[in-house]
Amino acid sequence: MQVKEEHTEFELISVIVNFGLGSKVLKSAKQHGIKGGTVLLGKGTVNNRILEFLAITDVRKEIVLMIAEKPLAEQAVAELDKEFSFSKPHHGIAFTLPVSWFIGSRHYGDTNITESKGVTNTMYKAIFTVVEKGKAEEVVETATAAGSRGATIINARGSGIHETSTLFAMPIEPEKEIVLILAKAEATDAIASAIREHLKIDEPGNGIMFIVDVNKTYGLA
Repeated sequence: MQVKEEHTEFELISVIVNFGLGSKVLKSAKQHGIKGGTVLLGKGTVNNRILEFLAITDVRKEIVLMIAEKPLAEQAVAELDKEFSFSKPHHGIAFTLPVSWFIGSRHYGDTNITESKGVTNTMYKAIFTVVEKGKAEEVVETATAAGSRGATIINARGSGIHETSTLFAMPIEPEKEIVLILAKAEATDAIASAIREHLKIDEPGNGIMFIVDVNKTYGLA
């Protein structure tokens, strides 16, 4: 198993675009060196009198999540901005967040758990685990046994280089489930290690797990 040097920094790229553009964002990102990503379905709102009159102010969105080393992530986001014009109204939003640890990508191997720069005395961390549909409950049960006090399951679809199959020459992106767990910093290692071992995240195709520092939390006992 390849271990990256501790000073290597990774970024979580988050892109929010109108429904139907998620796959295009992923395709463009791959052309700029990003190896794969996950698309979530979301819902936004707009202020428009005509739409309000027709009672259709809700707008479906797609949230694209991708991970890359920091220089590549910054370059890819800049190129995506040129192509999708995020600075223009209603063209989308893109931002990056530091990732303290992740595993499951054959392209990057394993990284050590380290504090992200700019965040000190982090009390909580967010553990994201991306698995095939039907595996989320297993992740939750494993995490609970390791000390997790709760989790949220999000439906998504994936698009990694080795994950997309074809049907009648059309790409079919497999369904995924994302398990989001907020855990105290001191419990994160045990929970992540338990999921990693039980779900065999190290093996290709079994999923991806990454951890993001949380600055503030509300509603957690």
